[in-house]
This record gives sequence, structure tokens and C-alpha cells, in this order.
Amino acid sequence: MTRVLCFFRDFLHWYTPQIQYKNPNVQLVAMKDMMPSPFIRLFLDGDEEVIVDAEGKTKEDILSHLTKILGKSQSVLAAEEKEAQIVENKSNFGVGCGRYCICEVPGQVPCPSVVPLPKAWRGKYKTATWTTTDLCQLIFLIVS
Repeated sequence: MTRVLCFFRDFLHWYTPQIQYKNPNVQLVAMKDMMPSPFIRLFLDGDEEVIVDAEGKTKEDILSHLTKILGKSQSVLAAEEKEAQIVENKSNFGVGCGRYCICEVPGQVPCPSVVPLPKAWRGKYKTATWTTTDLCQLIFLIVS
């Protein structure tokens, strides 16, 4: 196998799954060993056809060439990223969000570190089994 075909097979192995994942509505078909020189044929909307020569190019060169021809420009990608950062879900809370804790939302239970929870809501009191001697000792401590 020639070195040129090795580069093209590497491109198919490493970058085809990534391209398919990022473009779920695009069909990719690899016809191997059909021609002596490797090329990529792209069918675009409107019955346009683009043929990209892959001979003598590394897998990174092929990917950068395809990105330059068919991909979005850096300015468009930056604008989309900025737009995605602006839209923030107000229901999210935690580090890096508008609210650090759910207790900051009106109508929610306050933080147990600030206001103690009722004992009925805590698991260790709900599942505890009290004996009569424990209750007598508890009453004795409360009274005295």
C-alpha cells in the first residue's frame, strides 16, 4: 500500500466518525480501492458536485481543506458561540450560574446550614427506633 493511500485511510478512520457525528443529516459513503488516486466527491444541494483531490495530503491537510471549502468561517463560529453563552437557563444553579443554591429561589426550603430543618424531615430522626428507656431519659433531660 502506498503512503498516499495510508494518509487517505487514516483520514477515513479518524475523521469520518467525527464528521458523521457533527452532521447527522449527511450521508457518507466510502468506496475504497475504486480508483488509483484518492479523491473525495461531495454532492451539494442544487445538484452541485465538488471533487477534492486527496493525493499527497495528510489527514490533517484533507480535513483543513474540507473545512475551508464547506465549513463555517471562524467569525460565524465565534458568533454562534457568543449567542449560546448569552442564552442562560434561569433554572440552573451552582458554580458559574445565576444562583449558587436552590435555596435562593423564592418558595424553596432555606439552606440547612442557615436555618435548621425540622427533625421530621431528617432521615436519622425518621428512621430512629426509640425505646421506652430512651424516651424516659429524654424527658428527664428536658425537665431538668
